[in-house]
Amino acid sequence: MVDLKAEFPLQDDVLYLNHAAVAPWPRRTRDAVVAFADQNIHLGARDYPRWLEVEARLRQRLARLINVEPTEVALLKNTSEGLSVIAQGLDWRPGDRVLISDQEFPSNRIPWQALADRGVDVVEVDVSGEGAEQRVIDAIGEGTRLVSLSSVQYGSGIRLDLAPIGRACRERGVLFCVDAIQSLGAVAFDAGACCADFVVADGHKWMLGPEGLALFHCRPAVRDQLTLRQFGWHMIADAGDYTRKDWQVAADATRFECGSPNMLATHALDASLSLFDELGMDEVEAALAARVDHLYRGLTARGAELLSPADPARRAGIVTFRMPGEAPTDTRARLHAGGVVCAERGGGVRLSPHFYTDYSVMDRALALL
Repeated sequence: MVDLKAEFPLQDDVLYLNHAAVAPWPRRTRDAVVAFADQNIHLGARDYPRWLEVEARLRQRLARLINVEPTEVALLKNTSEGLSVIAQGLDWRPGDRVLISDQEFPSNRIPWQALADRGVDVVEVDVSGEGAEQRVIDAIGEGTRLVSLSSVQYGSGIRLDLAPIGRACRERGVLFCVDAIQSLGAVAFDAGACCADFVVADGHKWMLGPEGLALFHCRPAVRDQLTLRQFGWHMIADAGDYTRKDWQVAADATRFECGSPNMLATHALDASLSLFDELGMDEVEAALAARVDHLYRGLTARGAELLSPADPARRAGIVTFRMPGEAPTDTRARLHAGGVVCAERGGGVRLSPHFYTDYSVMDRALALL
């Protein structure tokens, strides 16, 4: 039985509802970082083979989160780097098109827009309201090379049904990329079920890890379509043989990791994800859904305009709202003054609890409205 109060000893005056931005760490993650630091000051890298065991375990945990093999998971710096590996690795032709939503965070917009000098057009598709998935599918046409979507939109919190989009892409020979940073650790995700060719997500939001370490998944069948633009000792086959002058890139996902790994963040994220392994994603998703529903009811009772979807199937962990007669900036400032950690996003104020968030925290935040 996990003692969630012990794992998340947030100060009483901190009402943390900002997991869609940067999440607090569990206590076990702090402990793992302290232990790693102690090893470094007392032993240096004497036990580096054990560190590699932690890295291998982290790949396994991440692979389970998206239901792929550990050999299909690369550890990169962040979501932006992963998306840039794809954007800079594909052999673009003038007239190629990339479809994205009209609500994307800059991470999933700028790498594609930066291809304009290579003749690539970026087309934004409206994903608000009913029929979002069909609008994306209908926009796939001649010249469409890739569809890149956030599984959950960072501002509105809209959760897309990725499977029909992924199937349509696969049937038409179009690559499908998913920015899953607002899903992983919040709701169940299956890369194969949604026919994703690429999945990218940093660990500092719903996975409760540090900034600076991200999952990057490339489906093996399309791996060779990415030309590598970064090179180093770590991304080759037989990376431990430093004397070889001939080399080949690694056959697995480590080909995308050009240099030394971030071992500090590796120990931290491994510890954070151990919590999800102990609880199970079904329990985590159900607990988060109940808290999101609690916020919906509380905000509705206070006359708020909900900007996030009313349909529970369209939700993940984000609740965005506006108060009548008050600018979102002022609402956020009022909440902030009362100790609420939240964000102004998507034309309103964004609240994002997690599975462990105590209901009293949400009620105290709601009372400020």
